[in-house]
Amino acid sequence: MKRFFPALVVFAAVVAGGCSEPEAKKDDKEVKKDDNDSKKDETLLTKDGKNPVVVMKVKDFGDVKIELFAREAPITVKNFLDYVDDKHYDGTVFHRVMPTFMVQGGHFTKGFAKAKTYEEAEGLGKKTRGNIKNEAQNGKSNVRGTLAMARQNAPHTASDQFFINVVDNSSKLDPGKLSKDGYAVFGKVIDGMDVVDKIKEVKTLEESPAGHEAVPVKDVVIESIRREESK
Repeated sequence: MKRFFPALVVFAAVVAGGCSEPEAKKDDKEVKKDDNDSKKDETLLTKDGKNPVVVMKVKDFGDVKIELFAREAPITVKNFLDYVDDKHYDGTVFHRVMPTFMVQGGHFTKGFAKAKTYEEAEGLGKKTRGNIKNEAQNGKSNVRGTLAMARQNAPHTASDQFFINVVDNSSKLDPGKLSKDGYAVFGKVIDGMDVVDKIKEVKTLEESPAGHEAVPVKDVVIESIRREESK
């Protein structure tokens, strides 16, 4: 039986096109809503008061420049930048690619498509810091080109996995009827969306040997994500 990533079969029947939500692997327990709540952190901004920008280098595809919404999603942006500064994303892959939905990555390493068991596939994941509060209620929408956090079914369970919306998913992934708690948007692609569009067209397995859906046949590797030096 096909395993969604991980299973969220109810939602798959609701969303047009049969797409399940961009869930992350099961990891730590859901963080309590106020455990890592904080006021807007101005230190996340650049020296000239602008949003931080990172550059993602994707092997064989090109560079993607991303602006992070530090004021609207301070917890999520700090969490993401902590991973960036630790070089956590180096060598991870886009492990789930859906051309009419989103591309998801940031946790698993090369060889995910060839893993023969669910346990073997899970073993390719990098160690995470734990889960963070869901900041989906920040006024930012899951429109094409935005970055949001993947999570489990419970709202406060995002860790390192993120996805890039390749179409307007606001009606599916913003807080509302289809997704009660929503998915936290924390950035947007400001250059290199053509690279993302190339990624979304890669050949994928309907079901991998380990039972995961929409896994690229050939690894789509994130070589690095680094902060852009402020001018």
